[in-house]
Amino acid sequence: MATGLGLDAVAGRIPSRLLLAVETSGLALDAAEVVVSDVHHDSREVTSGSLFACLVGARHDGHDHAAEAVDRGAVALLVERPLELEVPQIVVTDTREAMAHIAVAVHGDPATKLLMVGITGTNGKTTVAQLLGQVLSAAGHDVEVFGTLSGPRTTPEASDLQRGLARSVVDGRTAVVMEVSSHALVLDRVTGVRFDLAVFTNLGRDHLDLHDTTEEYFRAKARLFSTDFCERALVNADDIHGRLLIDGAEVPTQAYALAEATEVELGVTSLSFSWRGHQVSLPMGGAVNVHNALAVLDSAVLLGVDESSAVAALGRCAPVPGRFEPVTSSDPTAPLVVVDYAHTPEALERLIQGAREAAPTARCTVVIGCGGERDREKRPEMGRAALAADRAVLTSDNPRGERPEKILSDMLSGMSEAERGTVLVEVDREAAIRRAIVEAGAGEIVLIAGKGHETTQEGADGLRHFDDREIARAALGVDR
Repeated sequence: MATGLGLDAVAGRIPSRLLLAVETSGLALDAAEVVVSDVHHDSREVTSGSLFACLVGARHDGHDHAAEAVDRGAVALLVERPLELEVPQIVVTDTREAMAHIAVAVHGDPATKLLMVGITGTNGKTTVAQLLGQVLSAAGHDVEVFGTLSGPRTTPEASDLQRGLARSVVDGRTAVVMEVSSHALVLDRVTGVRFDLAVFTNLGRDHLDLHDTTEEYFRAKARLFSTDFCERALVNADDIHGRLLIDGAEVPTQAYALAEATEVELGVTSLSFSWRGHQVSLPMGGAVNVHNALAVLDSAVLLGVDESSAVAALGRCAPVPGRFEPVTSSDPTAPLVVVDYAHTPEALERLIQGAREAAPTARCTVVIGCGGERDREKRPEMGRAALAADRAVLTSDNPRGERPEKILSDMLSGMSEAERGTVLVEVDREAAIRRAIVEAGAGEIVLIAGKGHETTQEGADGLRHFDDREIARAALGVDR
């Protein structure tokens, strides 16, 4: 990991359009003598020798925590307005973007020492990233995967990301596969990173609490496919927004599409198909995973893995937690339970459709909710999407500070009076899961959607342990 840079050198890495001044107080060290060894945006994590970036957010202003950061050992501050603190300060117009450039410099631009793959899209990012990471590992790379399963944010803040990439280099990693969220692109978390390959899975409705419109959401995703961020791209041509990316491509772009897969056989716990003359198998069910598998295979080949090796490695991959993950019982009278992260209308529709295609004669029940303090406009759409199942059970899903009953009412508003009469509403998620399973018969499928791999439930009183898979196993009488 980098040993640090002088403050003047750090300031010199900030684009001139952002940099306003480097200010020092009479009592502080001259800026030329200050060496920055790390970058932090959370004052509680500051270590001696760090630069503290005063990020301005919707709820918190980092300038209010600058004094604490200095007390903890910060030797310099990145600010949007000078503060009355005896420490050198870099004054910029946008601390978030400037922090990204500084973090790249302080940590020695670690992305340039790694094979970098960035994956974006509304659905499928985690599955594609996890499977591609395993395929690249089988091909000889030492791979790190950054994403939903590895931390509290899909894509870490720039300071944390660059520190993590630098650690990957020190640990001997040769490749990083990263989920790149729309938040990461809008909030400059990946600014300064250049990807060898960028992958687009699809675009549906999500995060409109941040982007306001689907068009803005797409523009955020599309940034990844510019010459600023990637060398080449792989794009899902079955998605209308993917076709828009292909039409306006700034970098060499290859398409992938479902038509590549023939002789498809779907199951709940596995699938197979023919691809380029190879027989592909995957230990994961659901039609959506055919698309995901194609993205993995085409990505691997673009990254230098030969087709036969990629196919063989994919067949040995471990299933991805919380992605069409089956919870089974040896009891022949028990239903088959599937836990999935589907939390957008499109993902929920695909989940239900995939279950029907995997088990065409099975009656299908879905348990679903919507998160609190997030995109309220998608709630009626989620309610309507749930009606594609034979039975819908509406329940809580991380209500946060909102009343669960209000969230459920919003979901019901997308249905007619008659449709509402067919739906079971149970505020308590554990009770909803147990009831859905107990009331389902042999050969039926119960889909528990929305939380997937998550092991907590966030309510007004904070976080508590909650794992859909544990609740399902208990309802089925399965120890593990």
